[in-house]
Amino acid sequence: MQTTRGTPLSDPSDSAVQRPRRHTIALAAAAAASSYALDQSTKWWAEQSLTQGQPQRVLGDWLQFTLSYNAGAAFSTGTQYTVVLTLIALAVICVCLVMARRLGSMGWALALGLVLGGSLGNVTDRLFRPPSPFRGHVVDFLQVPHWPIFNVADSSISIAAVLFIVLSVRGVRLDGTVERRVEPHHPTGSPGVE
Repeated sequence: MQTTRGTPLSDPSDSAVQRPRRHTIALAAAAAASSYALDQSTKWWAEQSLTQGQPQRVLGDWLQFTLSYNAGAAFSTGTQYTVVLTLIALAVICVCLVMARRLGSMGWALALGLVLGGSLGNVTDRLFRPPSPFRGHVVDFLQVPHWPIFNVADSSISIAAVLFIVLSVRGVRLDGTVERRVEPHHPTGSPGVE
């Protein structure tokens, strides 16, 4: 029953929160699915079309397709810790799924979806590619000057990292609220100040 004229029966904040959450989760799921599908399809294409160790120029020296298999992390580091890297990637996926329940920001939804899709793309390689489960080598094929060979999953994770930084600098929280920055108060007429 309404106690004040014009007061809605339900709490408007509930519907206002639920509506965006559905949209943010849908955006995160779409970003993850698109990133994953693009990563796996381009890796399949690379293995069918490219020969390891034989680069194909696309835009001169600016972009080449060079098939490579990476047992390690970024920049081919930690090649002896493939199992550990696989477990870390699985942990990242779990964290993304838990965080998705609190999503209220479209920016965070996009970033989280890209991390999820990229992590799923590379962990699929770790689990199902040779030489064995949890030790599989990740397919890389994109090469630009002065940078290690990478793939679409790596690109998704890198773009997400930039989004994380931008959102954090702007004070946007995971739930969509914006952190208010309090300006220091300088009273004019303080005692003893002329």
